[in-house]
Amino acid sequence: MCAATIILFPLMNAAVKYLGGEGYPIVQIVFFRSLIHFLWMVALFLPTQGWRIFVTNRPALQLGRSVLQLIALTTYVIGVMHIPLTTAAGVGFTAPLLVVVLSVPLLGEKVGPRRWAAVFVGFIGALVIIRPGTEVFQPANFFILAAAFSYALYQILTRRVSEHDDYRVTGVYTIFASLAISTILVGFDWKTPDSGLDWLILLTLGIVGGGGHFFMIRAYQYGEASVLGPLDYGQLLGATLLGYLIFAEFPDLWTWVGAGIIIASGLYIARRESIKRHEAIKSLPAE
Repeated sequence: MCAATIILFPLMNAAVKYLGGEGYPIVQIVFFRSLIHFLWMVALFLPTQGWRIFVTNRPALQLGRSVLQLIALTTYVIGVMHIPLTTAAGVGFTAPLLVVVLSVPLLGEKVGPRRWAAVFVGFIGALVIIRPGTEVFQPANFFILAAAFSYALYQILTRRVSEHDDYRVTGVYTIFASLAISTILVGFDWKTPDSGLDWLILLTLGIVGGGGHFFMIRAYQYGEASVLGPLDYGQLLGATLLGYLIFAEFPDLWTWVGAGIIIASGLYIARRESIKRHEAIKSLPAE
């Protein structure tokens, strides 16, 4: 499930960057992304679940999660329009680190000193990519950081709500806030697509993005947030390939160095959690 998100999210980000470069308004991109996502979830689950897919046991959690997704989506769209895909992915890698941090107060998960050290090292890697105070620093990085923080909170609430609502209900509510707000605003800022290709990209944007979030929701039903978060790092490969093939972008040395530091930190965190899990299983009394 995590592997699916690693493939789908870079595709969505590349589509967003292309549409932004073609002059399509942000609100229009968010609208198509939200509308197709919502219709796909309804078409997928309504035949078997009926109207139960709209009934949530935790409306406040679902609404908060949906608003966070709207903030993360909008700020990331703005950011990715102005910086390379690989740089955006690298800066976005702070989200899994933030998930580890936030999982302590919000989920009650225990994070030991070694994992805290790995998180600290990971943030150093993010600074290597961003390089604040240098001529390569771009203000658009702040939008990606805002998206990362919102997305980390979104992942935490995904885990929380999975304890109360069926994943199909969560899948439908994921995009609710984005759809409602963008539907109100899109009429004020609209550009009619210039070609069949642009229509195709706009219409498939929600399918790709919705698929990524669907698999992410399912993954968080089975694993701890502090373990699954670092697996997002695999998106760097997809972002690099698509950035090079579509936009002729290729990350510089320091972007690779920073990303390498973050990935190493994430792998270490995952490894420590695996060891901790095995030790806990061994300590259980035999039946």
